[in-house]
Amino acid sequence: MRIALAQYNYHIGNFDFNTQKIIEGIKDAREKGADLVVFAELSVCGYPSGDFLEFNDYIEKCYKAIDEIASHCMGIAAIVGAPHRNSNPKGKPLYNAAFFLQEGQIRQIYLKGLLPNYDIFDEYRYFESATEFKSLEFKGKRIALTICEDLWNLYDNPLYTINPMDELAKEGIDFMINIAASPFAWDHGGERKNMLSQNTRRYKIPMFYVNQVGTQTELIFDGGSMVINQHGEIVHEMKSFSEDFSIISLEEAFTKRGDIPSSEIDSDRKATNIYSALVLGIQDYFRKMGFEKAILGLSGGIDSAVTMVIAADALGAENVTGVLLPGPFSSDHSVKDAEDLAKNLGSPYHTINISDTNLAFEKNLKPFFQDLPFDITEENIQSRTRAIYLMALSNKFGYILLNTSNKSEAAVGYGTLYGDMCGGLSVLGDVYKTEVFELAKYINKNKEVIPANTIVKPPSAELRPDQKDSDSLPEYDILDRVLFQYIECRKGPDELIKMGFEKSLIDRILKLVNTSEYKRYQTPPILRVSSKAFGMGRKMPIAAKYLG
Repeated sequence: MRIALAQYNYHIGNFDFNTQKIIEGIKDAREKGADLVVFAELSVCGYPSGDFLEFNDYIEKCYKAIDEIASHCMGIAAIVGAPHRNSNPKGKPLYNAAFFLQEGQIRQIYLKGLLPNYDIFDEYRYFESATEFKSLEFKGKRIALTICEDLWNLYDNPLYTINPMDELAKEGIDFMINIAASPFAWDHGGERKNMLSQNTRRYKIPMFYVNQVGTQTELIFDGGSMVINQHGEIVHEMKSFSEDFSIISLEEAFTKRGDIPSSEIDSDRKATNIYSALVLGIQDYFRKMGFEKAILGLSGGIDSAVTMVIAADALGAENVTGVLLPGPFSSDHSVKDAEDLAKNLGSPYHTINISDTNLAFEKNLKPFFQDLPFDITEENIQSRTRAIYLMALSNKFGYILLNTSNKSEAAVGYGTLYGDMCGGLSVLGDVYKTEVFELAKYINKNKEVIPANTIVKPPSAELRPDQKDSDSLPEYDILDRVLFQYIECRKGPDELIKMGFEKSLIDRILKLVNTSEYKRYQTPPILRVSSKAFGMGRKMPIAAKYLG
C-alpha cells in the first residue's frame, strides 16, 4: 500500500480554495500511484474556525465541499478533516471528524475523542467527544485513524479518562494514521516527536502523521509531517514551515530504520525555528488578509531592526517601508543605524521629525497641565505622535503597520498604549528581549545586516535625556528569567523566591505584569512562537487583585 501525505496550508472559511487544493492533492497522489492520500485535521474548513462553527451555513458549506471532494476519489481513497453534525439531541452539536472517501462516496466517518481545552485550544466549546472507536479497513489492512489529541494521553498524569488507541488496539491494528493541526512553539517540536514515537513503541505498529502548515491569524502551524516505524524511529520527515507532499509505502514504514527523536533543544535551532515561524506568520497574515505592503517605525533599536529584517524576508524588501521618526531626545547614531539598516536591506524609508508636532501638543496642553513637571505624560505624547504619523501613512497607502514591541516589554507594560503598542500585527510580542538579541545574531551570522551598534548599545526608548530601559526595568537577562518562570511555567512568588530570586524583585516584576493586563488586552494579534503567548492562549482578568 502506498500512502500520500499532503501537508498543505489552508485558509479558514475559504471553501473554494481549500476544496480545490485538496482535489489537486488527490489528483497528484493518484497520478503518482498512491492508494490513499491523507490531509490534515479540519482541512476542509481550516483550523481553528472559531465561532464560524456555530453558523449552520458554515457547516452546510463543509458538507458541500466534502461531496465535491469525494466525487474526485475514483481509483484512490482520501482522508479529510471536517466538522460533522451530532445526530444525538444530547451533547454539543458537532464532532471533529475524519471523513474516509472512496469511489466517489463518504464511506466512513471517524470522530475525535480527546478534545483539548487548554491554552489556545477551545474545542469543547464546539465539539462533542466520541466515546466509541472503530478501526478503518482498507485493502486488507486494519487502520487506527485518530485525530491529533487522540494520541496525547500517554502521560503519567493523563488529562483524559480514556485513551482511544487503547480501545482501537483491541481490534488488531496494522498501523496508525493521525491527522493533526498541531501549532508551532519553539519548545514543542521535540515533545511532539517523542509523543508520537511513544505511541508506535507502545502499540508496536508504524504511524503516518499529517500536520497542517501555515498561519491562522496568530497561530503558526509548522508542518513537520512524518512517518514513524514500530520501533519509534522517524523514517521520513517532511519540511517545516512550508507545504510538502510525500508518498511512502507501508512496507517502508515497517522495514526502514530511522532516527530516534530527541527532546533536547538546540539553541541555534531555536533561533532558526523562531525566525522561520515569524517569516511564515507575516507572509500568511498578509496573503490571507489581502495585503502586500508593510510599514513600521524604524528607531535604530534592535526590536524594530529585527522586525524589519523578518518582514523584508517575508514580503520582499521593496514592500516594507521604514519610517524614521526622530524626536527631541533621539540620538544621531540611532538615526544613522536606522538608515544603514534600510540601505542594507534595500527597503524604502522616510524621515519625519516629530519635534515640531510634539512641541505643538505640549504648547496646546500647557494651560491645562498647571505647570506640573515633565514626566511620563510628555514621554507618552512623543510615542503617540509617532503613532499618528505611522497610522496616517498606513491609512493613506493601505499598509499594515507592524508592531515592534517584544514580549518582555508587553509583559511589564513598558510601552505606550495607542503609541508604540499600536499596529495591525505584533511580530515580536511572543519573543523575549534576550531572544530578540539571539535573533539579531542569527540574522547577522553570515554578514552584517543589522548594524553592529544597534546590537551592542544599551536599549533605550529615547523619550527623555540619556534614557535607558534599565532605568525603569531590571536587566533583561534577569527580567526574562523571572518572566519565563511566571508566564510559561506558572511559578508563584514563593516558588520563585525558592529558586534564588530576591523577594523585592519578584514583588516588583509580578506587580508590573498583573497590573498591565489592560494594555495587553488592546494590543494587535501576536504571532505565537512559545508555549504560552499573550493573546488567545492566556486568559487573565483585568479588574483583579492578585500580586498587584
